[in-house]
Amino acid sequence: MKLTPGKLAGLKALSDERGVIAAAAMDQRGSLKKSLAKERGAAVDDNALIEFKNLVTDVLTQHASAILLDPEYGLPAAKHRHGKGLLLAYEKTGYDAAEPGRLPDLLDHWSVRRIKHEGADAVKILLYYTPFEKKEINDVKYAFIERIGDECRAHDISFFLEIVGYDAAGGDEKTLEYAKKKPEIVTIASKEFSDDKFGVDVLKMEVPIQMEFVEGTKAYKGTAAYSKQEALKLFREAAQACGKPFIYLSAGVSNPIFIETLELAAESGAKFNGVLCGRATWKDGIPVYAKEGATAFRKWLETEGVKNIQNVNRALQAATPWTERLGM
Repeated sequence: MKLTPGKLAGLKALSDERGVIAAAAMDQRGSLKKSLAKERGAAVDDNALIEFKNLVTDVLTQHASAILLDPEYGLPAAKHRHGKGLLLAYEKTGYDAAEPGRLPDLLDHWSVRRIKHEGADAVKILLYYTPFEKKEINDVKYAFIERIGDECRAHDISFFLEIVGYDAAGGDEKTLEYAKKKPEIVTIASKEFSDDKFGVDVLKMEVPIQMEFVEGTKAYKGTAAYSKQEALKLFREAAQACGKPFIYLSAGVSNPIFIETLELAAESGAKFNGVLCGRATWKDGIPVYAKEGATAFRKWLETEGVKNIQNVNRALQAATPWTERLGM
């Protein structure tokens, strides 16, 4: 699919000089508020979230090609991104646990028109998805993404779709059983949402394995779902199934585990086009901010946070430009 001028300009704005997307993610809302409150031992207000996002953005975008923020608390931070690209999240945080299927919902007071007006180079949507969910639930999700794809086409802005798998039977996604299902979930989702009818420009994908279940890795905890060779094959298969540029998300793992994951992706030969990396760079600073305040957190970011993002950037040497996947 040929990129229109606005979409092409957006992807270029979000990429480094090699055409690789080396983006930081700071669009967490509900989960971040809970984490800060837990560490502080008391509720935190909206101003704390705004300040946290400002600090992360100001320090880490000096070492990233772009930043993902949310319009609810992240717009002040967008002013501190050092001229780097901007993605804005369009979905509400979390999902209604009482309703089956983890159905998505959009922010009430936002539209693609308004997101573009704020200077965003791309719209990001998070979708919880498994091909093994009930057909009627997935059909709601397909229609939802088609609508957003059309809205992004109408306003000629890049559309990044983040897909996070889950167990349709309600099981825990941290188990061995789910680790065995995950490769198929990721691979099928990569293929399905590459269809041009959805209008997605870049897929933000999970890696197709759970690192703690890969034999022979530093992350391995003693129970195997796959050998290292099988894991490498699963990386290749998921990448080959994807018909769009795609980047990996860090899924809340630690920095060392995410780096080892990217090294495994590189070893597999998977042609990924970058990352949108959030918690693997800044989550260990949450207790610092909650207990010691903004000045201590900035110092942490300027040392440990920068070290984390530089580790990611080194691992990104194996990434390929998105232009190659589009045949440009």
